[in-house]
Amino acid sequence: MDISFIGGGNMAAAMIGGLIQEGTAPQRIHVVDPDETKLHELAQRYGVSTARPGAALPSSRMAVLAVKPQQLEAVARQLAPELGGTLVVSIAAGIRSDTLAHWLGGHTRIVRVMPNTPALVRAGLSGAFAAPAVSDDDRAAAETVLRAIGEVVWVAEESRIDGITAISGSGPAYVFYFMEALQEAARAQGFDVSTARTLAYQTFAGAVALALASEDDAATLRLKVTSKGGTTERAIGTFEQQGLRDIVIAAAAAAATRSRELGDELGRG
Repeated sequence: MDISFIGGGNMAAAMIGGLIQEGTAPQRIHVVDPDETKLHELAQRYGVSTARPGAALPSSRMAVLAVKPQQLEAVARQLAPELGGTLVVSIAAGIRSDTLAHWLGGHTRIVRVMPNTPALVRAGLSGAFAAPAVSDDDRAAAETVLRAIGEVVWVAEESRIDGITAISGSGPAYVFYFMEALQEAARAQGFDVSTARTLAYQTFAGAVALALASEDDAATLRLKVTSKGGTTERAIGTFEQQGLRDIVIAAAAAAATRSRELGDELGRG
């Protein structure tokens, strides 16, 4: 399977590196990007072929559109005449598959993906939607690429991508926000900056590792740490009194609403 990446930024580089590291790299990887320095770095690091925009696109089983949403319309319209039977995988946030199909001149073999930033260390979560014209083989090919940067969750309805965006797409920022707060809490307890960082980061890393290794759900794991009348119970009680759970749910709902709004705005071209 040959793959062309349209855009050679961090997410494309993560996918390429992940495929090579997993030993599932296709026979040929081609990257198109206007940045000569970026192309040179990718060629040197991964041995990929490269080209500037405007050059003829080599025949590929899959084209991964890894450009900014604001650039996608121009890129798609330029790419449309060259696609043929190519599977298109788009990781451009907010661009719906019907909008992209219109820009591609009616090409409908499209998989829309919402990855997240932990993909850069191969610990990502990608939400994916396959348009009706996508075959089982196409879907399997797309999953091979996406699993090179982490886990994949497929949704049957494209509207669910907005929920994926709200939870896992934006979610790393929620976690970082809580980590910031926990570091500030550590500083308030008298710890220096370096120690506060270690306490917050390793607490998160350890808790996630435990959750992933356990058959218990998050609520059960929390209860196992929360002794009656103890310190954790007092802290959780404060969270509950301040309405933290409701705040998190409301924040995710706001993110999903904004995702839908962006889809409307970006699809007006």
